[in-house]
Formats: sequence, structure tokens, C-alpha cells
Amino acid sequence: MGFLDDVKGKIEDLTGQHSDKVEELSDQGIAKATDAADSATGGKFGEQIDAAGAKADEVIGE
Repeated sequence: MGFLDDVKGKIEDLTGQHSDKVEELSDQGIAKATDAADSATGGKFGEQIDAAGAKADEVIGE
């Protein structure tokens, strides 16, 4: 097993042990990113940005 495989395994163990905190932090990050994108575009693409944020949360939140 290579170094990166070892690191990946440790990260997976930690995220499994603290899945509630990981979910909370990912939700906060996604919310900040979508707010920033919405602000940068002047709200012009709000629906698309919200849809992308929801998809990201779906993928990460599993």
C-alpha cells in the first residue's frame, strides 16, 4: 500500500467516525460557495446555482 492509499484510508476512517461534523461543514461550505457565486453573477443564475449546490450536497452528503 502506497503513502497516498494510507492517507486515504485514514481520512475515510476519520470521516466515518465524525460523519455528522463532516456533513455540517460541507453544508456550510456549499452554502458559502453558492452565495458567493450568486453574488458574483448578480443573481442572474440563481436557479442554476441553487441546483448545482443541491447536487453537490447530494453527492458529498452520502
